[in-house]
Amino acid sequence: MISNTMKSETNVKLPLAFILYGLIALIIAQIILFINSDLLTNSSFRLPDIWMGAHFLLLGYAVMIAMGAMYQLVPVAFLTPIWSHKLGYIQFVITALGFSIFSVLLGLKPEKAIFGGILAIVGVLLFLIQMARTILSQKKKNKMTYFVLGALSSFFLTISAGFLLAWNLSYGEIISHQTILGSHIVLGVGGWFSLLIFGFSYKLVPMFSLSHGYSMKWAKSSFVVYITGLLLLILSFWTNFIYFETLGWILLFLGFLFFTLDIKEILAKRMKKKLDKPFIFSLVAIGNGLVIHFIALLFHMAGYQNPISWSWIIFLYIMCWIVFSILGYLYKIVPFLWWTYKYSNKIGKEKVPTLKDMIHESWSVVLFICFITSVLGLTVGGLGQWSHLVITFQGLLTLTSILYTCSIFRVLLK
Repeated sequence: MISNTMKSETNVKLPLAFILYGLIALIIAQIILFINSDLLTNSSFRLPDIWMGAHFLLLGYAVMIAMGAMYQLVPVAFLTPIWSHKLGYIQFVITALGFSIFSVLLGLKPEKAIFGGILAIVGVLLFLIQMARTILSQKKKNKMTYFVLGALSSFFLTISAGFLLAWNLSYGEIISHQTILGSHIVLGVGGWFSLLIFGFSYKLVPMFSLSHGYSMKWAKSSFVVYITGLLLLILSFWTNFIYFETLGWILLFLGFLFFTLDIKEILAKRMKKKLDKPFIFSLVAIGNGLVIHFIALLFHMAGYQNPISWSWIIFLYIMCWIVFSILGYLYKIVPFLWWTYKYSNKIGKEKVPTLKDMIHESWSVVLFICFITSVLGLTVGGLGQWSHLVITFQGLLTLTSILYTCSIFRVLLK
């Protein structure tokens, strides 16, 4: 079933290039944050060393993995081939260099980061052109189309806001730095990542659970409500109108809830009763996202404005919803990509391993438990400013990231 539904004409080397770079960036990010555990203890997130680690995590890891996954999944989901493979390889090189240089300069010479940022923007624009030409050639649009186009639009605005932030650091403030920063964060984590995960979850969840006969009745409401919530929250940064912010948080929670209700129905209609462990981790991430949205809404309604607590809520949102989703899905996607590339043409001619043989599922359970434990422990340590907890759990998170990456690389040796 998965072999039929995930098969793509995309050369496996293209998505794997993005994915492998992303996994290396994950390790680099965690090492940087481990070295700067004292800053995490004091919740000093707005310092160059933390910027460098955060951007290796979000750009180098999460964005590059998302790009690689899209090169594989967009042709599958939209039944249209990638517009230009040659452009894809060029875009990979430019984007990888741009993200790397930008992240390093943010940590070492923030005033020079704009130069790496320009290269990164060129790479992102090439990606957006690639995806727009590919998706818009789809003959029949579906609900996933709007989620992905919404995500890509948010990505463009996120990068634009990031460029303005880099400009402020290099040449002085031309637009309120705080306003741009808030817009940058919301567009990035809420618009680009969340909408993208929403859209592809509508494809991946039925695929991995073998579900049929579901309605996706909440998909349109989820998209419209969540997008409206994002716009109102961003508008509140520019107008300081509290009612926009309140309504924005309410709509974001409701939009996420509608998406969750659809996922619940899809799982209720599944034929596969025993779900794979990595896939369960991605489902747990959806629950995490809903809970964190609710916590953020409660904090806002209670008038709780402590910047340290809000910083850790953003951290939990990034790790427990976005990063965990990617970690879970990747543990399913990479084995399939490599199995298809290496063994699909050998079926019936010689003995080949099954997809189950490509990954050590019981080992994945240990890794995912370590990820959950380290993120929760790090958050408690940071909120309590207990340095021994922060360094211990950031160390565990770093080690787990290394072991996770090694387990993915091992797939490529089979």
